[in-house]
Amino acid sequence: MLMPVRCFSCGAVVADKWEEYEKKVKIEKKDPKIAFDELEIKRVCCKRMFLSNIELIDNIMQFGR
Repeated sequence: MLMPVRCFSCGAVVADKWEEYEKKVKIEKKDPKIAFDELEIKRVCCKRMFLSNIELIDNIMQFGR
């Protein structure tokens, strides 16, 4: 997981909500807007952190040492 710990704009902690957000959107197939409401993510800058995050760790791990 390479989710930043804090929002770049406002400094709010966002990393602690990433796993729950991912579960709601990918597994439960919920709309991101509903997931944001349930997780009480209200600021647009924080929502941007979730919507623009790309999981690259799996791609990086295949190259190893």
